[in-house]
This record gives sequence, structure tokens and C-alpha cells, in this order.
Amino acid sequence: EVQLVESGGGLVQPGESLRLSCAASGFTFSASVMSWARQAPGKGLEWVSHHYIGGRTYYADSVKGRFAIFRDSTKNTVYLQMNNVKPEDTAVYYCAKDFKTNGGQGTQVTVSS
Repeated sequence: EVQLVESGGGLVQPGESLRLSCAASGFTFSASVMSWARQAPGKGLEWVSHHYIGGRTYYADSVKGRFAIFRDSTKNTVYLQMNNVKPEDTAVYYCAKDFKTNGGQGTQVTVSS
């Protein structure tokens, strides 16, 4: 059974940093594209970043230069380092495997002064 457990969210001020984690189990982590998506209040799901097999990465224009995705295959965990956060980054963040979220609760990130 595929399990993706997100953590690390919280309330931060604009300009601060935050690191999200997603612990994965139930599948071959190293053979999967791992991603982060987010959903802001009243909006649809937005893909934030992908980490492809082999190391190539993708970032949405809205986070390029501020966020970084990386994975630790020894821990079956994918991370999203969020730097210089903005109020518009406020959303529930979800982890995804091969472009599918797992229907989990995600982790709430709120950026507010």
C-alpha cells in the first residue's frame, strides 16, 4: 500500500524558511517521480515541483529560485525547502508519487505577518 506522510508545515512570516518532508513507503521510491503540489483556499491543485528519476527537477514559475526539492533515498523521504516564503505560498501542501497524490491530509503552510 502506497503511503505518503507529509509534515513540516506551520505558521511562518514572509521572508522566512520552512522545510517540508514526505515519508514514503509501500513502493520503490527510487523508481518514482516524486512531487509536491499545493492547494490554496478556494483554488485548485497546483503542481509546485517535481523530482524526476535521475535527478532532473521542475519548478513552477511562482516558486522558481525560492524552493528546492530533493530526496533522500536512504530514508525514502522527499523534501521541499521553502525559502523567502510569501503570503501567496499559503496552502495545504501535498506529496505525490508519479503525479498522483495519495488523498492524504497534507501539511498546512501559512505565511503571515
